[in-house]
Amino acid sequence: MEEQTQRRAGARVLFVEDDDVIREATQLALERVGFRVTAVPDGLQGLESFRAGAPDIALLDVMVPGMDGVSLCRRIRDESTVPVIMLSARADSIDVVLGLEAGADDYVTKPFDVSVLVARLRAVMRRFGHAGGGARQAVEEEAAAGPLRFGDLEVDTEGMEVRRGGERIALTPTEMRLLLEFSAAPGTVLSRDRLLERVWDYGWGGDTRVVDVHVQRLRAKIGQDRIETVRGFGYKLRA
Repeated sequence: MEEQTQRRAGARVLFVEDDDVIREATQLALERVGFRVTAVPDGLQGLESFRAGAPDIALLDVMVPGMDGVSLCRRIRDESTVPVIMLSARADSIDVVLGLEAGADDYVTKPFDVSVLVARLRAVMRRFGHAGGGARQAVEEEAAAGPLRFGDLEVDTEGMEVRRGGERIALTPTEMRLLLEFSAAPGTVLSRDRLLERVWDYGWGGDTRVVDVHVQRLRAKIGQDRIETVRGFGYKLRA
């Protein structure tokens, strides 16, 4: 049923990968399960295709010629909140952290099983509510009626907007989901595993660095002291 839904939805994927074999095989595999894939071999073509094609999700290899994946991610994030997944040959690579800091929502380690990649892409599309407007539509499933206030921070769960000191703050959909999760239980310590499950829709273990980097990015926007680290346990929103 989910595969049939994906076929009807036809989510648009921008895939940037310089290895011809990986690029062509992955494109074919993704298209077989219903994704519409634009695959290009370098970062400059990736940026051009992104601007021309308005994809629902971008899948970027870290090491590509022309413009590396991290730089491309940064350029995409300057222009859009479209979800980005990075591909890296090493899970412990600094490139993974750099990609997340540049605005990527998640990463997958190479070599990868195509079924794992498909599951990750589908999880992202569920999170961002692909239905016509795709990733540009904010997810509202956690939203409660009325704005929430935490000091000078205001979270409008109906308009999906955040203001600090009266000024609007631009958040990516992942950052918004993360803030909504904290806002639903202010003062409660949330473990990294819970956040991976709730915000990233992981039904399996994931890399907690994804959470840590997104918390850092969120702090930079809403205030460093608004989210407290509880060592050995996780994070909590200060009410």
